[in-house]
Amino acid sequence: MPPLLLSPLVKWSLAALGGARVVHWVVKEARRINEELDDARRVKVRVTDQERRPTLRRDPRTGEYRPWA
Repeated sequence: MPPLLLSPLVKWSLAALGGARVVHWVVKEARRINEELDDARRVKVRVTDQERRPTLRRDPRTGEYRPWA
């Protein structure tokens, strides 16, 4: 079987096209991953009822912090 002869211009064009496809895929994956991370950050639980949340104060006898209403 004879070797496949392509001009250097065709070889460089194919290499550039392949490189562009790889870059496009990497950018798309990075955006997808960042979107998933942003969604995960938004789901964090937030305390909305500030009055009902207990505060911690130090117990003078033991030195431990305990919730006080």
